[in-house]
Amino acid sequence: MDDMDDMDHMDRRILSVFRAYGSDPRVAGAARALSWAGEHGALWLAAGLAGAAVNGARRGAWLRGTALTAGAHLVSMGVKRVVRRPRPAHVEPLVRTAGRHSFPSSHATSAAAAAVAYGALGAHAIPPLAAAMCLSRLVVGVHYPSDVAAGAALGALTARIGSRWMAGGAHD
Repeated sequence: MDDMDDMDHMDRRILSVFRAYGSDPRVAGAARALSWAGEHGALWLAAGLAGAAVNGARRGAWLRGTALTAGAHLVSMGVKRVVRRPRPAHVEPLVRTAGRHSFPSSHATSAAAAAVAYGALGAHAIPPLAAAMCLSRLVVGVHYPSDVAAGAALGALTARIGSRWMAGGAHD
């Protein structure tokens, strides 16, 4: 086996372990709820708009963070169309997906972007919720761990690159 085969084997094994947690109805229900809430970045976009609504002093920064989160999600969808990695076939998924491509996880991308952007604005509950979102993609069996890791890295990088722009108008 070469290194890529080893990585693929490890990816499949780790996914199988996480997917097994989905046999607990409580875990499966929570993972499905996160999956639904994270579709197209909806949870994170709603959180950003809520932050803008309740924090008038930093409204502009919240709106720019929301735009960064949406932008990260769009970038992940573009990467998905280029890479075209099929979703895992060795586990039974617990949810339907909007598309058939797996890499990177757009749920993880938007979650990590929100964690970085909104975390910088003091929303300390967002990073743990984003981590739960990322793990839920494995529990529902629709992404390999490498898809989730790449998505999270893409989202965090996108938000970090835009952090100066996001904070630039923090006085508005």
